[in-house]
Amino acid sequence: MKSRTSTIKGGKESADAKKETEIKIEPITRLEGHGEIRIKLNKGKISDVQFNVTSARFFEKFLEGRLAEDARIITPRICGICPEPHHLASVKAVEDAWVVNPPLAARKLRELLLLGKQISSHALHLYVLAAPDFLLGPFAPPEARNIVTIVNKIPDAAKKAIELMKHGQELCATVGGKAIHPVTAIPGGMTKPLKEEQRDEWLKRMDRAMELTEFTYQLLLKIMQDYWDVITKVGVIETYYTGLTNNGEHNFYDGSIRVMSPSGRIEAEVPAQRYTEVVAEKVVPHCYATHIFYRKAGYPDGIWRGGPLARINVVEKMVTPRANEALKEFRAKVGRPCHATFAYHWARSIELLDAVGKAKKLLEDPDIVSQDYKLEKVEPREGCGVGVVEAPRGLLVHNYWTDKVGIITKANLIVATNHNIGAIEKSLNIIARQVIEDKIHEKLKLPKPMISA
Repeated sequence: MKSRTSTIKGGKESADAKKETEIKIEPITRLEGHGEIRIKLNKGKISDVQFNVTSARFFEKFLEGRLAEDARIITPRICGICPEPHHLASVKAVEDAWVVNPPLAARKLRELLLLGKQISSHALHLYVLAAPDFLLGPFAPPEARNIVTIVNKIPDAAKKAIELMKHGQELCATVGGKAIHPVTAIPGGMTKPLKEEQRDEWLKRMDRAMELTEFTYQLLLKIMQDYWDVITKVGVIETYYTGLTNNGEHNFYDGSIRVMSPSGRIEAEVPAQRYTEVVAEKVVPHCYATHIFYRKAGYPDGIWRGGPLARINVVEKMVTPRANEALKEFRAKVGRPCHATFAYHWARSIELLDAVGKAKKLLEDPDIVSQDYKLEKVEPREGCGVGVVEAPRGLLVHNYWTDKVGIITKANLIVATNHNIGAIEKSLNIIARQVIEDKIHEKLKLPKPMISA
């Protein structure tokens, strides 16, 4: 990561050099894709902060003219972190367009695949992206704040992190055929069942996975407690929130889209097929990614957030008892809704508890090894279909229009990160002012780093 300060006027030194300056941070390294931050100052005061996504992907155009059943292979390439959600949202969209109802066993296998991805991604995010800043402290040298330092300094914790990620990735490989870019979900079901010996082997592994997850959760609680002054004061913004829920219960694979206001009121809850009633996109001139917002509230008032914190806010309860207990602990401390941006990490650890618990529950279900995993025949037809799942970082929407022979004529994709782009920019505006103008970092109560650089 590098930063640069120069005048806005083409970098030329002038009498206004001390009046108008720009700080540019590029690239942003902890982001799936390419991005930059631009902070513009006038006489030392923030005049504008932009979060710019600097790459265009064109996948919606790539899909036009392609066989709808091929979209399940094409769209996972959108994201190297979350190919499984794209794979499944794509198949669900095609099934919705063609009025196809896959067997129960197929739906449960798909949910198990999605849980494997949530486990691996959440563990990766917590240990690789977040933990270095907290364990070494925010003022440690940037080049030291990474997983390599953690491996060298606390190898036991690093081994547990890698082992937990491995459980998630290998579960994806078992169910999805590949750990990255899965291939087994097809319109009408799955290409292969889960064998009983595979199920038995995974059941043996789940207790260890839960042990590692509990360790992770307790580590996050310690970090949240140590950094409570930071959590409650830095980058806190009020937004709307959105996420899937099945009758108020937390769900990654299926359900209705729920919207919560900044005050905590449930503003809307609609079936996934009616997502356009609540979802709207704003094209901003400085960013290739659109800003997503709650349609009825308008822009920018309706900017919302997705992902772990949003999902934890909008649901009434988690599925598994351990995760639900953690949710109650979370709300007792931060309330509902929680607007603290850094609390995303706590929410992510709660979802990790739930994902491992739900995966074990699915593996214990007799349907998971059923031989009724695929329809014998699926007929293409003209139609419009919507597939929605929760990716690790937020709601993922695939909307396809197909002609009578099953060719995609139009596609609309709303990827998970887009739900957070507007809120990220809003949060950065607050943080830039707190750091540059208010010098908040000099006033915060920071703990002694758990490990040295």
